Amino acid sequence: MTARSSFLSQCGGVFEHSQWIAERAYDSGAVYDPLRAGAVHAALCAIFREATKEERRDVLLAHPDLAGKLAIAGELTDESKSEQAGAGLDRLSEAEHTEFTRLNSDYMRRFGFPFIIAVKGLDKDDILSAFRTRISNSEDEEFDTACKQVEKIARLRLEAILPE
Repeated sequence: MTARSSFLSQCGGVFEHSQWIAERAYDSGAVYDPLRAGAVHAALCAIFREATKEERRDVLLAHPDLAGKLAIAGELTDESKSEQAGAGLDRLSEAEHTEFTRLNSDYMRRFGFPFIIAVKGLDKDDILSAFRTRISNSEDEEFDTACKQVEKIARLRLEAILPE
């Protein structure tokens, strides 16, 4: 079995600022050698889904706004910085940045957590389109959608660090 510290070092950050998910998965015995992206993802998602709604909301709150204050200040995690840059969110026009800022504020006010989307393979227009559509979702629908996006982000991050 992979040592706990090694596993946490490698996979503890795939759920943004929420290492407790990896800790619980490891401690439950759901993580085993050889580490494979699909198996680790399943173990981590099982823990995330079993968590209380408050704990899952905390995971959502750990995510940064897209093209928001943390990005401008250079305070994103390396993973988030790379993901947002890959979607072109580090190269927005002033008008696009203004729209992202407005949508981020409106979304946070409506749902109480930041808009979350797995940006890999998307560009800024795809993301803005999803933003505009999802902001009209019901609270329950959007909470579920955001949780699924968090799981998708975790999967993409695991695929980048572990074999399948």
